Amino acid sequence: MSKTKEYLIPFVGLKTGKHHFEYQINNAFFEIFDYDEYQNSNITVNVVFDKQSNMLELNFKHKGTVNVPCDLTGEDFDLPIKGKMKLIVRFGETFNNDNEELLILPFGEFEIDIAQYIYEMIVLSVPQRRVHPGVKDGSLKSEALEKLNELTIKETKKDKEEKKEDIDPRWDKLKQLLTDK
Repeated sequence: MSKTKEYLIPFVGLKTGKHHFEYQINNAFFEIFDYDEYQNSNITVNVVFDKQSNMLELNFKHKGTVNVPCDLTGEDFDLPIKGKMKLIVRFGETFNNDNEELLILPFGEFEIDIAQYIYEMIVLSVPQRRVHPGVKDGSLKSEALEKLNELTIKETKKDKEEKKEDIDPRWDKLKQLLTDK
């Protein structure tokens, strides 16, 4: 993947200690992975790269917004997202990325591509159910919500009275036992 060249960190030339990297993520980044679920995205990713003598430690943090459709109304809105992830890189005989928190690179490697980890961290931080904030507080006006409110079944006073009358009289006797103590 030559498209992810800017997400390569050549760690051989870096001094031992912490190094900071910042990436601005937009829809062009998601097009690399053929992921087109977001209409627009603006995310800042900060990576703290801690190089040690026998291993590498990467701490990812991201914060921003993705424009997604609401699951209830279909209206597009900016969903704020944030998250963090930790990755430890060790060196071994063969490449192994089976564990999500541990990456094993062959001894001869001199750089690490973090694009896949950034992609997974962002996509997994977006919730499964996306509800427009206007739906929660009642301020959103849309055709879909108006139609849903129009079609909801409204409970009448007669229905409430019937529910109260359906109570078995034996329960009243049991309730008296609690109050007679």
